[in-house]
Amino acid sequence: MRRYQVLIESSFPSEAGVMMKNLENRGNPWGMGGNVREDWLKELDFEVKVADGPLDYDIEYLFWVGCAGAIDDRAKKTTKAVAELLHMAGVEFAVLGNGESCSGDPARRMGNEFLFQMLAQQNVETLDGVFEGRVPGMRKIVATCPHCFNSLGKEYPQLEGHYEVVHHTQLLGQLVEEGRLTPVTPVDRKVTYHDPCFLGRHNKVYTPPREILDSVQGLSTQEMHRCKDRGFCCGAGGARMWMEEKIGKRINMERTEEALELDPDVISTACPFCITMLSDALTSKKQNGEAGEHVEVLDVSQILLRSMTPAGVAAPGAESGADVGTKADDVVGLDSANTEHGQA
Repeated sequence: MRRYQVLIESSFPSEAGVMMKNLENRGNPWGMGGNVREDWLKELDFEVKVADGPLDYDIEYLFWVGCAGAIDDRAKKTTKAVAELLHMAGVEFAVLGNGESCSGDPARRMGNEFLFQMLAQQNVETLDGVFEGRVPGMRKIVATCPHCFNSLGKEYPQLEGHYEVVHHTQLLGQLVEEGRLTPVTPVDRKVTYHDPCFLGRHNKVYTPPREILDSVQGLSTQEMHRCKDRGFCCGAGGARMWMEEKIGKRINMERTEEALELDPDVISTACPFCITMLSDALTSKKQNGEAGEHVEVLDVSQILLRSMTPAGVAAPGAESGADVGTKADDVVGLDSANTEHGQA
């Protein structure tokens, strides 16, 4: 039905048309120039290999950064946190940098199958190039965006793109379990975790993010009543991230209210779209005095990175000094130095 409306009737919201045009012309929903995809690399204090031709065999994972992870300021914090953690654990990885393009997920969810196939085939060609000579089992990809994770792992095989795709929470959870990442610093926070739809209900990945949170000393966790296979969308699914909601109550407000009922210090998730939607709703709640100024929305990886750093020492790549955690561009993003637990 969606495909008929979009491809035959050309019936779709105008803002969705802008998003699809950007995908077609620029390879990302925001219409940014391709050279911005490597900007986040300059903010790290170690070198990340950018794939140029087939990957060396010492590189275990290709890190699929995704459009949001490379372009959106909030999602870039997650990207940098994951890169820091992989580096700490001694995992050899590379990125595609400017060679990466949108996975095509928003186009397919919208019903523009033609655009999805065009983007996906282009990516399969790129990925097959970097994995050239590798047998199945050695074509490993780690993705921070559940939408990319779903497309690359579940949908690309339809176009002969066969890869072993893991979400960053699965890989980080495994590294914690193997002892390659050991949380040392207690993080005295109350956290509730929001399941991203494309990680949870679509791909049944419920345990790894929760195990990571459980491994951090000092954290207390509490579940919302709608969680796991009964989880509730943040409002960005089905390409709604790029469309306006005009009917009834906004979905992100509804979900954020459910989280705030538990009086958390942190609403945690594992998806760049969820972070954007929940952050926007939380900001609105703070402006109305319905949420404490100390409450934050953070990716699971950001919390893990904070716990990897000895107390009073900045995480690698973050600001250093007494005001660690207070900078807007802090990799960890915990505002830890100026936050009192339970502050109203």
